[in-house]
Amino acid sequence: MIRRLSIIGLGLLGGSVAKATRAVSLAREIVGVGRRRESLEPALRDGVVDHVTTDLAVGVAGADLVLLATPVATLERQLPAVWQAAAPHALVTDVGSTKAGIVRAAEELGRARPLAFVGSHPMAGSNLAGYAVSRADLFNGATVILTPTDRTPLETVKRVTEFWEAMGGRVTVMDPATHDRAVAAISHLPHLVVDALVAAVVDLDPRFLEVAARGFKDTTRIAASDPIVWREIFQQNREALGEALGTFRHALDRLERLLASGDDGAIEAALERIRKTRAELG
Repeated sequence: MIRRLSIIGLGLLGGSVAKATRAVSLAREIVGVGRRRESLEPALRDGVVDHVTTDLAVGVAGADLVLLATPVATLERQLPAVWQAAAPHALVTDVGSTKAGIVRAAEELGRARPLAFVGSHPMAGSNLAGYAVSRADLFNGATVILTPTDRTPLETVKRVTEFWEAMGGRVTVMDPATHDRAVAAISHLPHLVVDALVAAVVDLDPRFLEVAARGFKDTTRIAASDPIVWREIFQQNREALGEALGTFRHALDRLERLLASGDDGAIEAALERIRKTRAELG
């Protein structure tokens, strides 16, 4: 059991970690850390955390495990202060949706002060945000990607794996660069594509949105996400996202050429290959 867990950021992911760890009695004491006390008070009233503070150093002090659950750009800025305030025995991880930058920053800090760190990314987000939509079962069955490097001790990976598995997560491991290319393809690219889809319909005729049914709404749900959060994600992962966008353009061009050809058999064969690939995802 974790004696003291400090969670920096009690939004959807941080709040869900607090609720999940409370539900399975994974930590004796949970401390919530944030910029504004009023945003932390609901978790305190719910009994999800034991203490709250806006002082990062105070919140991190003495923790056995520190989880950074703030937006990716904020997370990197906070890491030096966390590194300085954390106890020598502390284990540090995060929930950032890009990993190369945070892992690089942690390893640089680790040269001056060795501290156990491994990056985490639970694939359990939502277009909704904030503590109010957090829930204890968010990680049940969810894939959680850990991003150790060749400098990460196996014991550190083991401890963080056990942490996420205790909340129902299914842990897999990738190096940081591969992680960022993967999430660019299966998370960041789809988000940008549906943003473009909504913009394209508006450009064609905004009145068309008046007859949008469930298919369009389901497909474009994530376009309703926080634009500040996604601007940061796109910028943080712009190199890998650029690669994914280039590949997407080629795929779209191929389908456009097929449609222009009028070759029914070729069009159906291409759509069948895509259908089969998607069906195998379950």
